[in-house]
Amino acid sequence: MFRFDPALKVYVHREPVDGRKAINGLAVLVEQALGLDPFAPALFVFSNRRRDRIKILLWERTGFWLMIKRLEADRFKWPKDAEVLTLSVEQLHWLLAGIDLAAMRPHTEKKYLQAG
Repeated sequence: MFRFDPALKVYVHREPVDGRKAINGLAVLVEQALGLDPFAPALFVFSNRRRDRIKILLWERTGFWLMIKRLEADRFKWPKDAEVLTLSVEQLHWLLAGIDLAAMRPHTEKKYLQAG
């Protein structure tokens, strides 16, 4: 499987989206419903009501990418935190792998001013 650039921001739309929406419809949804810029260096992640499909919208220099993943038997463990959830690219890969993000919490980052 390919890996997304870790520098990208990831925005997950929590509510289900009509599966017939294509690039233009999702880009308008990013602008109007989420209040975000669809041309920003970010991944915008959407799911259908059954949570067996994910669509990812990404702008890359000259045009949009629209990626779709369809599960044949399982369901994605969809985050329920906020209307728009911000994830790391690593967390997006966990979501795509079927991991429940509510159960996966990495250690908090530690920052020190000096050693010892």
